[in-house]
Amino acid sequence: MMIQIDDKIVSSDILEKRFCCDIAQCKGLCCVHGTSGAPVTEAEAAIMADILPIVLPYMSASGIEAVKQQGVAVVDEDNDLVTPLIDGKECAFVVFENGVAICAIEKAWLDKKVDFRKPISCHLYPIRVKEYPTFTALNYDVWDVCAPARQLGESINLPVFRFLKDAIIRAFGQEFYQQLEEAEKLLHSQISK
Repeated sequence: MMIQIDDKIVSSDILEKRFCCDIAQCKGLCCVHGTSGAPVTEAEAAIMADILPIVLPYMSASGIEAVKQQGVAVVDEDNDLVTPLIDGKECAFVVFENGVAICAIEKAWLDKKVDFRKPISCHLYPIRVKEYPTFTALNYDVWDVCAPARQLGESINLPVFRFLKDAIIRAFGQEFYQQLEEAEKLLHSQISK
C-alpha cells in the first residue's frame, strides 16, 4: 500500500516494518557489499569535494587512492551518481574499526570537523528515495545483509520511520515526519477496525 503526503508517495512498509541497525551483528556490511557505491546528489558530491581535505585523515590509504583516481563520486552502470569503490568492493569512505565498517565522513562529523554527516542515501537506509517528474517515491529496501537489523527492530518493536527519525527530518523536514506519525496512527486505526 502507498500513502501520499504532499508530493511524496510513501510505501506503507516504512510505517509497518520494523528495523534497527545492529552494527555489532552486521559489522556495517551495507558499506561493503553491493555492486555500486552509495547514491549521492550533485550537491552532496560538491560538498564532499569541499570537505575532502578535512576527511582525508580519517580515510584508509586505499580509500584515499580510490578517491584520488576516481573522484568523490562516479557514475555507475545504472547512470547514477555514487561514491567510488575500492577495487569494486567497499565504499572509498569506509574505514574499519575492530572489524566494523564505519564512514570516514561521519567520523569527521562526529568530531565536529565538518557539518556534513554523510550522504543522505546512507543516512536514510533502508529507505530508498527515487525522484520522478511529479513526485518523490520513498520505498523500503530489504537487503539480506540487514537481517540482524530487521530481527532487532522486531524484538524492540521499532518501525523503520521511527528508527530513521533524524535522517527523515534532515531530508524532508519536521513537518513531513509528523505527517508520517499521523499516517501511522491512521493506518493502525484502519487495521484495528
